[in-house]
Amino acid sequence: MRGLAGLAVVCILAPAVATAQSYVSTEGKLKVALVKMPYSGALNVAELSDVPDYLAEGGLEARLAGMGVEPAPMSSVALTPEEQREYGEWHRLGLANGQLADIVAANRRDGYLSVGLLANCSSLMGMLGGLQHSGPSSRPLKVGLVWIDAHGDFNTPETTLSGMLGGMPVAVSAGLALTRLRHESGLDPALPTRYIVMAAVRDTDPLEQELIDRSDIEILSVEDIRTRSENIDHQMERLSRLTDVIYVHVDMDVLDPAEVAGHSLNVPDGPTSLELAAALAEMFSYEKVAALGVASTPSWERDPEGLSREAAYRLIEGALEGVKRR
Repeated sequence: MRGLAGLAVVCILAPAVATAQSYVSTEGKLKVALVKMPYSGALNVAELSDVPDYLAEGGLEARLAGMGVEPAPMSSVALTPEEQREYGEWHRLGLANGQLADIVAANRRDGYLSVGLLANCSSLMGMLGGLQHSGPSSRPLKVGLVWIDAHGDFNTPETTLSGMLGGMPVAVSAGLALTRLRHESGLDPALPTRYIVMAAVRDTDPLEQELIDRSDIEILSVEDIRTRSENIDHQMERLSRLTDVIYVHVDMDVLDPAEVAGHSLNVPDGPTSLELAAALAEMFSYEKVAALGVASTPSWERDPEGLSREAAYRLIEGALEGVKRR
């Protein structure tokens, strides 16, 4: 078992709830639930992304079955006709995220580890909200976040250079902006920044970096990921002490651009999918890690040879190998 064994913890705050799960059935199979989240919340582009379908339709379920996975029926977030008529892309994103949160919470209560096939990083609040409200009582759980992305996505409307909502979800989740969107997404209260670890972030706006520097966010470098340094264990043990449940989020732009050439925001000097998959296996060996999100995978027209989809599958498989180690 990985996690808290052998650690003496002294804390003046209420201790984290013992909510670790194995996600293994009585037959010894991993219980995994794939969830498609197509709503992007992006202005002036298609509101519904084809990224989740692209990931789902490349043989992913068959590959997981080969790993000994017992899958739940695949879920997909879909607004009702009445909700689709609601005004505003960001508002509709909040409604969709709220539905995503309900799905993730139900999955965890049923003993399934959720894997989010996400349009983009704006689904973060829904994934976090679902885990936050997945406990046995109405009391919100303390959720830790491992944010693996080339970008910090810690902008607010006051600091952003681009104006993109996709550059704000971590700041929104931490309560720095767009409170209504966070509440609609099912995330309340906001995450304290000490519950957040950023990994392989290497491209931030100047004022965004100032916000990160003023926060209690902890950092894992690209080199930490490449070498699976002891810093990974240090951060996972820290989050395991502080929080009840942990979410790991990957934006595919974090990878070496050779594997995500069709991503419009790729950044040089990223880890390979093999390197990141090995680091994910390390992270998911910790019992409080309860969900994975894979966001912003280049799809059909931008990934004609399927390299990015294969990289995404490699990451999912790495995470599930980690769950097997528990």
